[in-house]
Amino acid sequence: VIAVCHRGQDGDSLLLVELLARHSLLPVREAEERQPATPGVVHLAPSGYHLMLEADGRFMLSTDPRVRFVRPSVDVLFQTAADVHREGLLAAVLTGANDDGADGLVAVRRRGGYALVQDPEEAEAPQMPQAALKRAGADAVIRLAGIALTINERCP
Repeated sequence: VIAVCHRGQDGDSLLLVELLARHSLLPVREAEERQPATPGVVHLAPSGYHLMLEADGRFMLSTDPRVRFVRPSVDVLFQTAADVHREGLLAAVLTGANDDGADGLVAVRRRGGYALVQDPEEAEAPQMPQAALKRAGADAVIRLAGIALTINERCP
């Protein structure tokens, strides 16, 4: 599990890791350069870095320019993860106030991955799920309460 969250650049990554860990059955860790993506662990993109997945399944961090005004960018992660995992990838776009993730979801679907989008009707900020649906479509549009169940069913 690899997650990207748009947030400020003030070094709050470890606070977010701790918050997520309190609500997750899986351990939550901040992704590190050259670390392998480990099954059974939630890896969180560090604040201020694009998180990419290399062909060998290891993470690469980048301070390349912002994409869609953000760093880390969901598009960057999805595009690299789609190249590595192709039809074995499940990508989810949740609430957010820009269109980051939409182009990455196009890449996921083109490579045979499964696209899951939060129902924009219930999203706190519907712009990201709306943009994802408009640009990429989805294999499933699901309310937030059903997303974890769907992921667990598809990724036993």
